[in-house]
Amino acid sequence: MGQLTSKRGGLDPGVVPNVHFSTNDEGPPRYSSHGNPSTIIISDVESSASEGGSKAELQRFSIYSTLDRVPQQGHYANTLPQKQLRSRPSLEALRRAFKEAEVGVEVPTTDSGVSLPDSGTEESKAPQEKAPVRFGWILGVLIRTMLNIWGVILFLRLTLITSQAGIVLTWVIILMSVAITTITALSVSAIATNGKVLSGGPYFLVSRSLGPEIGAPIGLIFSFANAQACALNAVGFGEVVVSLMQDSGFVIVDYLNGVRIVGVITVFVLLLISLAGMEWETKAQLVFFVALMSSFVNYLVGTVIPPSIEKQAQGIFGYNSKIFVANLAPNWSGPDGSFFQMFGLFFPAVSGILYGVNICGDLKDPNTAVPKGTLLAIFWTTISYLVISVTAASCVVQDASGNISDILTGNITGVCMGQGCQFGWNFTECIVSQSCQDGLANTQKVMGQLSGWYYLVIVGAFAATLSSALGYLVSAPKIFQCLCRDNIYPYIGVFAKGYGKNDEPLRAYILSFIIAVAFTLIGNLDTIAILNSSLFMCVYALINFSCFHATFTNSPGWRPQFIYYDKWVSLFGAVVSFVLMFLFSWWAGLITLIVFILLCLYIYYKKPKLNWGSSIQAGKYNMALSASLALSGVEDHIKNFRPQCLVLTGPPTQRPALVDFVNSFTKNASLMICGDIIMDQDRQTRPQVDTDRLVKWMNKRKVRSFYSPFTADSLRVGARHLLQASGLGKLKPNILVLGFKSNWRDSSPESIEDYITTINDTFDSNYCLCILRMMEGLDTSDQFEFEVNQGFEPDESIEKEDQQSSEKEPVPAHDMTDEGDSGEIETAFQDDQGKKTIDIYWIADDGGLTLLVPYLLSRRKRWSRCKVRVFIVGEELNMEESRKEMLALLKRFRLDFNEVTVMTDCERRPQAKNLDRFVDSVAPFRLYDEPQEGVSVSQNAPWKISDREFEAFKLKSEAKVRLNEIIRRNSKRAALVVVSLPVPHSDCTSALYMAWLDTLTFGLHCPVVLIRGNQEDVLTFYCQ
Repeated sequence: MGQLTSKRGGLDPGVVPNVHFSTNDEGPPRYSSHGNPSTIIISDVESSASEGGSKAELQRFSIYSTLDRVPQQGHYANTLPQKQLRSRPSLEALRRAFKEAEVGVEVPTTDSGVSLPDSGTEESKAPQEKAPVRFGWILGVLIRTMLNIWGVILFLRLTLITSQAGIVLTWVIILMSVAITTITALSVSAIATNGKVLSGGPYFLVSRSLGPEIGAPIGLIFSFANAQACALNAVGFGEVVVSLMQDSGFVIVDYLNGVRIVGVITVFVLLLISLAGMEWETKAQLVFFVALMSSFVNYLVGTVIPPSIEKQAQGIFGYNSKIFVANLAPNWSGPDGSFFQMFGLFFPAVSGILYGVNICGDLKDPNTAVPKGTLLAIFWTTISYLVISVTAASCVVQDASGNISDILTGNITGVCMGQGCQFGWNFTECIVSQSCQDGLANTQKVMGQLSGWYYLVIVGAFAATLSSALGYLVSAPKIFQCLCRDNIYPYIGVFAKGYGKNDEPLRAYILSFIIAVAFTLIGNLDTIAILNSSLFMCVYALINFSCFHATFTNSPGWRPQFIYYDKWVSLFGAVVSFVLMFLFSWWAGLITLIVFILLCLYIYYKKPKLNWGSSIQAGKYNMALSASLALSGVEDHIKNFRPQCLVLTGPPTQRPALVDFVNSFTKNASLMICGDIIMDQDRQTRPQVDTDRLVKWMNKRKVRSFYSPFTADSLRVGARHLLQASGLGKLKPNILVLGFKSNWRDSSPESIEDYITTINDTFDSNYCLCILRMMEGLDTSDQFEFEVNQGFEPDESIEKEDQQSSEKEPVPAHDMTDEGDSGEIETAFQDDQGKKTIDIYWIADDGGLTLLVPYLLSRRKRWSRCKVRVFIVGEELNMEESRKEMLALLKRFRLDFNEVTVMTDCERRPQAKNLDRFVDSVAPFRLYDEPQEGVSVSQNAPWKISDREFEAFKLKSEAKVRLNEIIRRNSKRAALVVVSLPVPHSDCTSALYMAWLDTLTFGLHCPVVLIRGNQEDVLTFYCQ
């Protein structure tokens, strides 16, 4: 590049400049000036880095500008809760940076609330706090997930399930369960690697993928399921302890209450370990893991040791093909002896796969640790389940008495039942009386009896139940804490507070403890296991569906680092999980589904202000895009005509009546676009956030409309461009809706000309036209400080009200809250109209739009009781015939308008006072051939009405005055008056046409709508 030289001094080639910014609490970073305000301070990187002996973070610039920065990670981390973030300069700053940098002007960034860090950071000055504990994939995910999967079912129920289902179906149950968890793990891995994962586990993944409507209910259900799973393992631990106590003859209370007492004490002890922090919890998990590995080795060694007489009495005979073959087939017994009952009982044994995701906030690298650790944990635990089930079923017979005297010492003289007969044992007596205490089908102690040392397996059982219970008790509060911090549901924010360097959710721990104790008091492990399976199946179904939906929507933001997944496999996993939720237990599945739906409906009703870029949003875009493209290929038909309105409201908050009127007949039925033409001179004064504020106002008012601001130098130019550019494909406006210019007499001639020319441009564009006039006016802009376009000026009535309340301070538009926005100016279109009338003066046939708009309005609840009356022009001689013809036409149109009035006196001359009022209204715009007293004459005024023109249109003017008299006479108590709009003539001046519109709508105390179609049919009585 050569050497950079300027009045600010020179720099050697190859040296990266470093610009220092000064920041304050009120604004964006700016150049600092030392002595000379026109100097940018540039220092050598090496010298600045050497100061203080610490490494300073370098600010690197692109070769284009000293403000234009090279790509850096900090620029893309503005959503993270960090104290200090870097921000790239805005486009505005880049375009004017050089000139303003010389004079020391502040340079805004894309995020004015974020400062660029100096070369020296605060961290080097302040003593660093001790970093929170973070774990790798082995200690953080693999070991913990394996411990979470190995739980109470492994030691207390696996052998019983094998005795019922047989080896084959037990393996089917195990492999089906593992298939579901593996698919879920693949889906979790894909979602977890699609960006940085914070704490919150499945709730965080699902909510950020499918949105709060689905994610928040799953967060609550999964937190609840984890607390319940803690109770499940605590009850299992209680069963082991109480059995040991009974074997030792130490019995205080009955079995059930003993399990409850031991379970509650266990949960309390685990709570204390959890409250001690993650470091203590990790140490406890390591101890449990060593104990479990020792018990597994002890069990496998025990299976190859020749059984003693005592073990043979318990039905243990070592590996034997006869026992293996006999236990291949199922042996259902008891009321719960069915495949899906056993499936539901076993499934909690594999449901701990999400532990790594649950504590992802405590992992060093969740994107790598979660997939690797979870999938390996599933693999090794699956091997252990398969091995234990087949080894136990190959060594132990179904029934045994445990009585050494049942050995056969001689020839069998009586009947011998059971598998023991083949090995010299007669367990017939206990089999017949169903009192066998040992054997694969009768005791949960098979693993201990089969092992080398019984009590080492008991230690393993303790480790499995306690480690799983501890894991679930740690997971539930962390998930719930993340949910609480999002402020989606009310009254739970108190549990969001964290304590200590690891941000431990102590309050959530207490809540999880209470839930776990409540389920522990049930005391029945099988009942808790079935309900727990349904809850986890619901969670797995939603996780798999999240992965499918994110892939199916094909959003550019879906870029997971983990690629070994398939959307259709995820969908299969979601469907299977949902079906199994009901097959395990219909009542548990139904309860889970009802709770989930209620939680979803609450969020759908409340609509929390959260934007996480979910796949639901991407899916809506895809659906809208596909539907719009498909609609483009559909030919127009009269039966499918919809009034699609472009409404020139300006800022919608300033003309609520105009917004409410159009919304009354387009809501949930057709397109509505609020067009806001912003004058060039007002562009800088309008707040940047104004668009969002106006959209929020419309949403709060339940207006279904788009908002489209457009900058132009006049109303006519802006309206013309909006007429041409608004809409997309067939979703394009066909009606322009204007507010009536009530203050036209006091407006500039240019403003009137713009208004009338806009009407002409509307018809030139083949649009229909509606003009709404309210007695009290439309414009409420004087309540606000910012200016609006001059096409619509404040009405006189509004000006008078504002003069009376001039002592009150105006409210800045950008300072208005949602409550202030909805300062909710009530309009006639928000009121129930009762049994008033809607009067339609169908003067000219425009294709039927004059009838269609009132009909659509009458279908709304607020207007449904109004009687619709149709007034037409006719002659007195054939008045009845004209009336019948119109009734027949309305009937064929199926509009249900049953009252028609024929106006036969339209050609009469209007009253003198009304005619004089019309003449007075146009007097300021007359160009008299002879000077008139008190009237100035300007020959160079094309908008003036000449005497020749006035006389040429005299009859038309009188007709308008006469029609107004008829309207005022017939529609005194009407809720709405609809009149056919006269088409402006090319040789009619704008002032005269404006006077016609004013005269037609004068003196009415209800809303008046002037409507003109584009002379094409919008109504038909044919079927095709």
